Amino acid sequence: MDNNDILIRLRYALELKNKEMAEIFKLGGMELSVPEVVKVLIKTYDDEDFENEDQIKCTHSMLDSFLNGLIIYKRGKQEPKPGQPNPPESPLKTSGNVNNLLLKKVKIALALTTEDILDIFKQAGLRVSKAELGALLRKEGHKNYKECGDNFARNFLKGLAIKYRG
Repeated sequence: MDNNDILIRLRYALELKNKEMAEIFKLGGMELSVPEVVKVLIKTYDDEDFENEDQIKCTHSMLDSFLNGLIIYKRGKQEPKPGQPNPPESPLKTSGNVNNLLLKKVKIALALTTEDILDIFKQAGLRVSKAELGALLRKEGHKNYKECGDNFARNFLKGLAIKYRG
């Protein structure tokens, strides 16, 4: 699953308009106009012969900006506490695993509990244990960390759509 597909599915699940998407990107620190957002939301195909010149490929940094903006959009901007160090660089820029970060940041943005996420997976038809979910939400490098596959991410977004769209 590529980043464009993730954005398309998130937009559908959360019923976001193009203007809201542009606002979320801006909150995450990336300036995109509404026509550019529309170009990012064009589905990509695996066929190498078919290239759409109207499409903007969503990079890891664009997706990270969107997810950070989604947290701010849904929860509000968090002011740093005095004496708190600067936040570390995004793990998405240092590693290639997008799906784990997607789970973590959507969980934060929508204020989901572990039970909520398990219910979302259940609605999508995927049975996930608490231990398995805990491993997906761990920090990379932890001994119990498990990489989130496309199947988990796809089913999470499908369950999210079922939960929020009915």
